[in-house]
Amino acid sequence: MMDMKIVVQFLSVFISVFIFSQTKSVKKLPIKNNQKTVVKKASSSIKKDVDLPVINAELPLLIPKKKDGNFGYVNQKGKFIIQPEYHIAVFFYEDCNLLSSPNEKVRKFGTADYATVEKDEIAYRINKKGKRVYQFKKEDLAQCAPKEYVQQLFQAYTMNGFFGIIEKARFKNAQDYRDFQIYPQYEYLYILEGDDVANPMIVASKNDTFGVIDVNNNIIIPFEYADIKRNFSWKLGKMFDVSKDGKNYYYIDSKNKTY
Repeated sequence: MMDMKIVVQFLSVFISVFIFSQTKSVKKLPIKNNQKTVVKKASSSIKKDVDLPVINAELPLLIPKKKDGNFGYVNQKGKFIIQPEYHIAVFFYEDCNLLSSPNEKVRKFGTADYATVEKDEIAYRINKKGKRVYQFKKEDLAQCAPKEYVQQLFQAYTMNGFFGIIEKARFKNAQDYRDFQIYPQYEYLYILEGDDVANPMIVASKNDTFGVIDVNNNIIIPFEYADIKRNFSWKLGKMFDVSKDGKNYYYIDSKNKTY
């Protein structure tokens, strides 16, 4: 392994929509021969990045996608904006190791304006145009501050070989089905980490297929996948990392749309 390889402990990716506006100033004309003052109205134009359309405001503007064995980034229409050339590519998201770097000049590369990629065992931060703006160096990395613990409201519960969901604060009697949030009926359940602890997304399995449910047992993603990864894709990008053959993975949104 090369010395420059960096294992980023917390990979991320939410991307802000950048809109640049330009406004022309109002210029008053001098009064001549009792003529009325002519004032031009201010005109403004809003320049939007046409390559990064916002179709779903909940999703990142750039989404990692694998093609021919390498990762690049597509926009919300599925068009490659950053060509696939990386072995690893994650969502545009903050890197806490860089944000607190002893090297002040590189701290900006730790913001959510950049994403971490890896090629030939070397890790970089790239911008939204795909330009490599920083190569990781051990001496630039700081210790991430401990994350504030967020108390989870729900947890998985197994009974008779099946998985259900309980709300920890009110669960008392396993013999009373009314104490369960979801009565044990699944082959497997895993609560994904997210920002809304009151309505988490739950990876579930039944009949050897995977889907996603909520805490009210509503099906969010149908049970049609061979696997759904239990990673940070929901927290970082409001997306699920799925596969229909257990080998080729891709992202879908909460409407089961493929990217």
